[in-house]
Amino acid sequence: QESRSEWQEAYTKGLDLLGIKYDERTQPFEGASGVTHPIISESVTQFQAQAYKELLPAGGPVRTKIMGAKTAESDAQAQRVKDYMNYLITEVMEEFDPDTDQMLFYLPLSGSTFKKVYFDETKQRPVSRFVAAEDLVIPYTATDLATASRVTHVLRMDENQVRKLQVAGAYRDIDISANYDAEEDPVRQKVRELDGLEKTETIDEYTILEMHVDLDIEGFEDLDQNGEPTGIRLPYIVTLDQGSGEILSIRRNYREGDPVKRKIPYFVHYKFLPGLGFYGFGLIHMIGGLGKAATSILRQLIDAGTL
Repeated sequence: QESRSEWQEAYTKGLDLLGIKYDERTQPFEGASGVTHPIISESVTQFQAQAYKELLPAGGPVRTKIMGAKTAESDAQAQRVKDYMNYLITEVMEEFDPDTDQMLFYLPLSGSTFKKVYFDETKQRPVSRFVAAEDLVIPYTATDLATASRVTHVLRMDENQVRKLQVAGAYRDIDISANYDAEEDPVRQKVRELDGLEKTETIDEYTILEMHVDLDIEGFEDLDQNGEPTGIRLPYIVTLDQGSGEILSIRRNYREGDPVKRKIPYFVHYKFLPGLGFYGFGLIHMIGGLGKAATSILRQLIDAGTL
């Protein structure tokens, strides 16, 4: 988190350029204009509307393509796959549409957003959840998700959600305390401010860190042909409570019987524009300075007319 503090600061300041909140200004005089030029918000809305129309058409997002020679059987199979996948995404996976819609709004702002795609054991179906860039923490040395040595998903749950997972056996049944005094993420704090929400002291919110990491655990080592430990770290998912530091679960993240023990991917990275490093560039980075200048000029013109 410290290694990406400058990214967080730039993103947080850029959210003010949306102009969601009107500034009540007293400088240079009482009643000075606090209007924000809509160049950023208009660009974001246009991208979100056009991308949503392309990615989520009325008939469903899935298309099939037959590789090789076409036959009546392969055509029928392709149609069945298309029909079933579109039914699954549009009807069964109820979170897919709203989460994708929200993701397409965040994407041009931050430049990077994520989807977490996995099979949910409690719902007994695939799930595709939107994950904001501020909730997925990557080591500064990482260049992409596939080769990252650690990917941390920051989850926030109430007491009942944690208890359900403990009773179901997904988490260890241990006592953990709500993280009341934890310093809130600056990006989340800014989003709350723009939404007009304020965090109270009575919220029993737990911060759970789900770490997709490579580990060499004693007793579960990677073995060579002679049965000797190789020292190679294997992929695991370690879940812990940030407040108490207690580990809630450790699970392997490769298929049983896989000879090469390949990591099962959970996250998909979407970029607005490819950046210089792991994160992509958004409109805040590309035309944020122009938005500030346009806002300044607009306010000066209105103030001059007022005077």
